[in-house]
Amino acid sequence: MKKSTKTILWAGLSMSLFSSLFITSFSKAQEYGNYANDGYNHNSVRPVHESHIMYQKSVWHRISLKQKQNRPFFAAGNEITGLIIDAVKLGIIRPYKNDSLKTRMSQEEFLSNIQIPSDEIQYNDIEEDIFIQENNSVWDDGTGWGTEEEEGVEAQEFYANQLYTLEMKTSVFFDKTRSRMINDIQTISIIIPAEMNPATGLEKTIATFSYKELVQNLFRDNSSAIYYNERNNQAHRNLEEAFDLMLVNGTLIKYANGKDEHIMDMYDDQREALLASQNYQANMIEYESNLWEN
Repeated sequence: MKKSTKTILWAGLSMSLFSSLFITSFSKAQEYGNYANDGYNHNSVRPVHESHIMYQKSVWHRISLKQKQNRPFFAAGNEITGLIIDAVKLGIIRPYKNDSLKTRMSQEEFLSNIQIPSDEIQYNDIEEDIFIQENNSVWDDGTGWGTEEEEGVEAQEFYANQLYTLEMKTSVFFDKTRSRMINDIQTISIIIPAEMNPATGLEKTIATFSYKELVQNLFRDNSSAIYYNERNNQAHRNLEEAFDLMLVNGTLIKYANGKDEHIMDMYDDQREALLASQNYQANMIEYESNLWEN
């Protein structure tokens, strides 16, 4: 009788534990937008089953939109950074905190990140009929006095053409069913350049975006999402097509490694790090070429 009771208790406990684990895993799968153990990367625009992948490596590139090859992504009035920022404000795109794509960033935090630090705001000359008194009061064109606190200072945001640095995370893998190497873009991050952040002199990430969400919700069938063609204004490319063709050029700054280090952190000399970056990219091209020898 005691043995039977103990068996029932253990069985009940096991079922309860199994149910708890199942519910937890299912909720996490829903939260991150993919299904557990189905073999697909659901952050990919065109997912490939893991059984078809013979080789895979994650790489990160730093992209300067001021570089000549990248200027079509940064045409005046059609800057990719401005397009993305406007989409976030309209609720079309939701940002992430980092490129793991696990934690969403609130719109309030995003708007805070694109504001110019108050001590760096450069104010325009005040018109002659508006002047500041010794008691920090402001004359309001004859309508009355008001303190600066009452008037308030509207926070200024970075202009799109000031945000010319992107970081792109790509999953590079060899698809054995198509017999080719695939550059599967995962994320794009907008970076505040160091020169635009003189308070610290450091770059700062504004937010990270799922490339799949950018394509599906913003780039595709959007006449404003253009890769600008200077030679023929009737033949601008869509941004999705431009990225698919890898028309963007960037510097390799990191590849997946056990210490999660950037290439710059692996070498003492900046020139040596740059050569190592170029050598790593060359080796990846050579690896693909050597697959078909012999």
